[in-house]
Amino acid sequence: AGTYRIGDGRGGAGQGQQRFAPLNSWPDNVSLDKARRLLWPIKQKYGNKISWADLIVLTGNVALESMGFKTFGFAGGREDVWEASEDIYWGSETTWLGNDERYSQGSEGVAAHGVLVSDEDADGGKHSRDLEKPLAAAHMGLIYVNPEGPDGNPDPIAAAKDIRDTFGRMAMNDEETVALIAGGHTFGKTHGAASSDHVGKEPEAAGLESQGFGWNNSFNSGKGPDTITSGLEVTWTTTPTQWSNNFFENLFAFEWELTKSPGGAHQWVAKTDQEIIPDAFDSSKKHKPTMLTTDLSLRFDPAYEKISRHFLENPDAFADAFARAWFKLTHRDMGPVARYLGPEAPKEELIWQDPVPAVNHPLVDENDIAALKSKILSTGLTVSALVTTAWASASTFRGGDKRGGANGARIRLAPQRYWKSNTAGSVDKV
Repeated sequence: AGTYRIGDGRGGAGQGQQRFAPLNSWPDNVSLDKARRLLWPIKQKYGNKISWADLIVLTGNVALESMGFKTFGFAGGREDVWEASEDIYWGSETTWLGNDERYSQGSEGVAAHGVLVSDEDADGGKHSRDLEKPLAAAHMGLIYVNPEGPDGNPDPIAAAKDIRDTFGRMAMNDEETVALIAGGHTFGKTHGAASSDHVGKEPEAAGLESQGFGWNNSFNSGKGPDTITSGLEVTWTTTPTQWSNNFFENLFAFEWELTKSPGGAHQWVAKTDQEIIPDAFDSSKKHKPTMLTTDLSLRFDPAYEKISRHFLENPDAFADAFARAWFKLTHRDMGPVARYLGPEAPKEELIWQDPVPAVNHPLVDENDIAALKSKILSTGLTVSALVTTAWASASTFRGGDKRGGANGARIRLAPQRYWKSNTAGSVDKV
């Protein structure tokens, strides 16, 4: 879902594109090849009664609910595609984690397969952070931003700018951004048991014998405590399989110092002797609290800090904000609520759904239509003017997120009414 971008309405979870290249091989999607394979028996059981796109999003809701979180709802209705989409521009870079095209003088990335960690020699402070439109991700192969900081530069303040830009292009405001990051990091952990040199080729580059899998891990057992995905090794809360407010509690309770994961990635550890974070694989072990550079942005960026402290002091507000932001994230590209299917679809109307008022009057019949046609023709407006206006209204529709189009006649209203293309001709007159 996080690939959605408001600039051109492309990306998102609406078509199940994560099953295909290039998304299935992005460094940000390491090990999701295994997750999709775990869903295969469920897809086999229900067949065309549920699409892959719906199943993947529903899985996220089920996971949250299994950990005690009350979600805002779920709507089905996503239709699968069956091949990679070729009409989405993901950037011009030809190496994983590169961003030298989307940013001026950015990182050249890493010319190899199975890349998880960006170039340590890159410096995010040296170059422009004006991200190429309509892109939203900071690097080729990432969904959001570099968790180590801009181009691996562990600066929480600089990282906040990238976060605000990226999440803004995903149609999220500051409150939604804080809720999504903190809510997502209330659960689970990152995996960076060792250097990414142990990780093999991504699925699209792996051999036929890999049968669709990728990122083979040669470090010890290659799984469990030896897992390598992002290269970072962070667990945020004391209850990583239960919903809580502990992310914010830890974020503000400790001071933080820069360190590196076993995999060599920049991350932060609390300046404390308290080992309160449970080990994911050995119940006899505990660890000091850890955070990502981008987590600390929520404390040290002034606007994000204000929101974070509000959520710290108001856990119910945080839970509601995350539930709504998660629903928006996973449903943003589905279009109007008329396309929602299923009993769990929320009844509340949300402004980002571009609602159209319900019909509260009789619909026109054949006689009314004939009379309307006669009145239109009697106005003296030219055929060209009428057709141009109809085209201007309908042509705003975009197939990615199902927004725009003639429904609602928004061409009468700002901003469409004042677009240069609509004021230069006869549209306003019509």
